[in-house]
Amino acid sequence: MVWFFPGGETRDNKFNVFTGSFIRLMKEIMDSDFDFIRGVYYKTNMRNVAWALNNSQKPLRDPGHNKFIDLAFKQLISRGYAPDTQLIIMSSSSGSVVAAQTACYLAEKNREKLLFSKPFHLALVASIVSTESELFSRLEVHKRNGQIGMLIHNELQDEGDSATGVGSTTRFKAWVNALGLIFPIFSLKHKGPSFLNTHPVNGHLHRRRSQTVSKALDFIETLLVYKELAGEHYREKALTVIDLEKKNI
Repeated sequence: MVWFFPGGETRDNKFNVFTGSFIRLMKEIMDSDFDFIRGVYYKTNMRNVAWALNNSQKPLRDPGHNKFIDLAFKQLISRGYAPDTQLIIMSSSSGSVVAAQTACYLAEKNREKLLFSKPFHLALVASIVSTESELFSRLEVHKRNGQIGMLIHNELQDEGDSATGVGSTTRFKAWVNALGLIFPIFSLKHKGPSFLNTHPVNGHLHRRRSQTVSKALDFIETLLVYKELAGEHYREKALTVIDLEKKNI
């Protein structure tokens, strides 16, 4: 079973091109074995980004009482899976922070293998979670301890996307990075265009890619074809769907 945590621009029935295409294509490939997490975002993009920036550095102290994490966790276990179900968590952009925090909580809850007997896989795409953060380090600990199987991050980042890892290691650094992305003219680290620039040609790479079907195809090809996260059957279905979609672009 694959669950997807989309970025903070997403609403339960409103998506950018990448998210909408990814959900549509994954439904074609996996049918009822794929779904996306709903209801875990604020109504405004700014609040969602702020939450992600504030919570991308280290695991939450009490995730079970955080409404985002609690709701996401309940959806992950809502299907009444058999113990040997292979759970796969995929995420994108600011949604990867919610996914990473939920994954830490799930790993802790499943230490005794009472929910799932198999380690779950986790993919963080175009993620603002830094590999130097305490949050990412905790995910690596859960991987070493056998709660997480594959932990995929760097393989899914667009080269040149300055938003990657912007959450850094402290909240202060995260906000400095974010302001630098928004106002690159005042930043010593980041160069233009501004993250606010959504122009399909001249806009920021992170925003440009969010408006393409090709990002969805790259995402699926990496995870289902190259990494074979969902096994051989879905690898073959993914190849067929990807080939057909590329012909129609």
